[in-house]
Amino acid sequence: MTISNSPFRLAILFALFGTLAACSDSEEQAAAAPAAPPPAVSFIETKPEALPITNDLPGRISPTRIAEVRPRVSGIVVERVFEQGSTVKEGDVLYRIDPASFEVQLASAEATLQRAKSVQLQARQTSDRQTELNSRRITSTQQRDDAVALLAQADADVAVAQAGVDAAKLNLAYSEVKAPISGRIGRALITEGALVNSTEILATIQQLDPVYVDFTQSSSDLLDLRKAVASGTLESPGPDQALIRMQFDDGRQYPQEGRLLFSEATVDQSTGQVTLRAEIPNPNGDLLPGMYVRVMIEQGIQPAAIAVPQQAVQRNTGGQSQLYVLNDKDEAELRIVQSGRTIGERVVIAEGLDAGERVIVEGFQKVRPGAPVTAEPWKPEDGKAAADAAAQKTAS
Repeated sequence: MTISNSPFRLAILFALFGTLAACSDSEEQAAAAPAAPPPAVSFIETKPEALPITNDLPGRISPTRIAEVRPRVSGIVVERVFEQGSTVKEGDVLYRIDPASFEVQLASAEATLQRAKSVQLQARQTSDRQTELNSRRITSTQQRDDAVALLAQADADVAVAQAGVDAAKLNLAYSEVKAPISGRIGRALITEGALVNSTEILATIQQLDPVYVDFTQSSSDLLDLRKAVASGTLESPGPDQALIRMQFDDGRQYPQEGRLLFSEATVDQSTGQVTLRAEIPNPNGDLLPGMYVRVMIEQGIQPAAIAVPQQAVQRNTGGQSQLYVLNDKDEAELRIVQSGRTIGERVVIAEGLDAGERVIVEGFQKVRPGAPVTAEPWKPEDGKAAADAAAQKTAS
């Protein structure tokens, strides 16, 4: 029995020796293999800078000037001169009212003036004659005084007649209805042949360059801003320096910048909002009255803010913002921070990050907390080029 099992035992021993040899070889190869290098990352060094406090608020466009075109005299409209929807200048003729009756009134007033002037001439001659005769003691003082009084009455009659002529000329001029302001005129509300008076609205003109944008903000937000400015946390840009930028309702940016004019002194009781008004150029006429826009207003400047690129900020399962920060040993530390407003492609860090610290921007996906890394300064153009290359590769 012992003899018959010896070949089997020998086979088992040879198998064990082979396994031990293989394990020994694997351990020697593992010991001889070089360790993996630390992952390469890119970082930025945080620096305090002055950044604006920008609020996004809803607003409506309104014209800077608006005028209802009304006639100053009554009559029949004989002609509409303007083109509906066009741009008119102050003083342009818009409508013509039948001038025949006003021409007759002017002729009558001028005739009355001529008659008054003839009476004035006669009264002056009589006054001069009576004054001369009285100086020679030929006529009485009473006759001289009566002549002087008649001259004064004739002078008054001439003044009244002259006022009548001026009024008739004015009414004749008013038979041409002119634009009171420059701007864009709307549709014609009266057609030729209509009898109009001073209560009729013939058309409406709106001045649309520049335009006003009226927007509202919570009164509590305004108070917080004022408190921050008073405490020195924020710096106020001043009414004439508060820049206004706008977006259309579809997200497109409006190219022109405006300026803040004023804020209302009262709060709306129903909404708790304060109305603010800004003025913004509108050279191309893109902004129309009643249009809804988003207003970005700079209401303060944070003098020592710290901002990092958006791509450096992560979120944990609890929704908290976190960053990878390099310590003195080039080891990555995961830190929870409080993120604030977004400015372009950067995020302002309100708490948890100091000036002079190094924040990992690229490569943190391969990093574990406490692990050493190979760090180099971040170059935004390199990241952009890599993103463009990846996008092209995906498209192809």
